[in-house]
Amino acid sequence: MKWLVVCIHKASNSKELNSVYCLVQAMVFKIFFLQILLTLISLLLPLGETIDFNYPAVFNFGDSNSDTGGLVAGLGEELNPPYGQTYFHKPSGRFCDGRLIIDFLMEAMDLPFLHAYLDSVGKPSFRNGCDFAAAGSTILPASASAVSPFSFGIQVALFFRFKDRVLDLLSEGKKLDKYLPAKDYFEQGLYMFDIGQNDLAGAFYSKSEDKVIASIPTILLEFEDGIKRLYEQGARRFWIHNTGPLGCLPQNIARFGNDPSKLDELGCVGSHNRAAKLFNLQLHALSQKLQGEFVDANLTYTDIFSIKVNLISNYSRYGFEQPIMACCGYGGPPLNYDSQIFCGQTKTLNGTSVTVKGCNDSTEYIMWDGIHYTEAANQYVSSQILTGKYSDPPFSDQMPFLLSLKF
Repeated sequence: MKWLVVCIHKASNSKELNSVYCLVQAMVFKIFFLQILLTLISLLLPLGETIDFNYPAVFNFGDSNSDTGGLVAGLGEELNPPYGQTYFHKPSGRFCDGRLIIDFLMEAMDLPFLHAYLDSVGKPSFRNGCDFAAAGSTILPASASAVSPFSFGIQVALFFRFKDRVLDLLSEGKKLDKYLPAKDYFEQGLYMFDIGQNDLAGAFYSKSEDKVIASIPTILLEFEDGIKRLYEQGARRFWIHNTGPLGCLPQNIARFGNDPSKLDELGCVGSHNRAAKLFNLQLHALSQKLQGEFVDANLTYTDIFSIKVNLISNYSRYGFEQPIMACCGYGGPPLNYDSQIFCGQTKTLNGTSVTVKGCNDSTEYIMWDGIHYTEAANQYVSSQILTGKYSDPPFSDQMPFLLSLKF
């Protein structure tokens, strides 16, 4: 363990422990160890079947990255224009100017967009699935001050309530069949997950980097419990997306990136991205472990982090002009983000009434409101997901459709 010897030697020749140096070396060792462990697990454990994109229904769990209206309906939150302007031409409950990644994936599977479970107005159809995601949600149980009370465990509980109610209604007759998933859809359906970002990002406001990293196993134990509960209820096809580069969001750069030494080569907050990488390594290991335990199930893990880092690193190659600056924000370059006022809001700042509007062309921007991505960026990410090469196991040779995407 050369890193450990060096660390001890440096500490023994100084009056106080060089904790930062040791922490960095330890993190490097952790990443190296986990990479070896993942390789060994993938060799020893049987791989599940790959995603076949032929599902009668999709049941989604997550945060704002895949929330199609849950938080807005569940808490009565208000989203004003320009949210939704690109595709829906009005706010749709999505924290985006248009479609989310999950919308593009539903289109690729030739399925309609998912309705939020919490939004019951307008007689929505849940025939092809349901979205339990809510913006601001965490894997760990929500605190009293959390943006969303709909943590992962609550979302799973809502799914069980949904399933029980659906089966009750189906037993009463066929009059609601066109609005509800058939009984066997719950076993044949795809269960999608994109959650964990808020656990990490929120923790940095009160914890040091090493304490955030130390909390990852606890977060993933909660996630594992939810997955196992779903499996026990008949779920067999799981699609798990890892978390993106948190340090590249304007919100986090504005709060934690004032010291240039804290930024990486992309201008992103290094601590947040290191934590995201370690979270993803452990999430990948958990996915491999569960695949070994669930011999009759299929778990697919997809590396969203690498896709988004590639987009931000090579933004001009994909037709974007602004990799970090928010399209809808306040304050101007370089971030166009101010935590005092958010996209679509009107407030009085320094004695002047200010309304935050969107940029002229959101297709030139990767970041929408400083926290979420634009529809154009989501389309790019979706196109890369659908190549199959960012997934374990890969599924590029299993796709029954031809890709016809912008990128």
